[in-house]
Amino acid sequence: MDPVECNGHSHDHGDHGDDLGLSLRPQMDLDRVVCLNEEVANSGRAILKLHEERLTTTPALQSPEDDPELLLTIPFTEAVTCQSICIRSGSENSETAPPRIVKLFCDRENMDFETARELEPAMKLELLPPDHMPDAGTIDYPLRPAGRFQNISSMTIFVETNYDDSGEAGSEITYVGVKGKGTKMRRAAVDCVYESQAMPKDHQTPSGEYGSTDVIKDSH
Repeated sequence: MDPVECNGHSHDHGDHGDDLGLSLRPQMDLDRVVCLNEEVANSGRAILKLHEERLTTTPALQSPEDDPELLLTIPFTEAVTCQSICIRSGSENSETAPPRIVKLFCDRENMDFETARELEPAMKLELLPPDHMPDAGTIDYPLRPAGRFQNISSMTIFVETNYDDSGEAGSEITYVGVKGKGTKMRRAAVDCVYESQAMPKDHQTPSGEYGSTDVIKDSH
């Protein structure tokens, strides 16, 4: 399979919608959101904030110290087409670090960390470093190839690494936003089995890279 390419990103300075779609928060099934390896229960759900709250730094989602991995699954109440994603870390907490390498999966509501490490994602991207993040806005990353994100019922976000080179800091996210469009088509409930508790063996340093999808880097 050919590598996925990303030609750029969009800075969102406040408009609720643009060429990368409208906020899909109204279509998120918040009661069914699951996040593995979160330090505080339900904090993964809490960072799916309203668009106008995207610059707030609390609540925040954090992984444990020495462990960058997070696995956030967002089900939708109807089939949606996702066009862009924003993953922001606006905290100045010196003990945590913003995500760096992120994998995105579609319609995989039964994922655990082992599967996320080994399975080829719909898209793999490298988020811009903290010193590039705008103070007064957010960065939207286009989701490509677009066909992989059409008429989906859930999206899973796997934070693989963060910007802490020492490997001692957990990952921190203060906002996740997805833009696109809904279809008004209700989807049948998906039978799934979740990992009920993060297991210590699942949070060792991942052994090597998997899959053939290249890391997506933004040229600015």
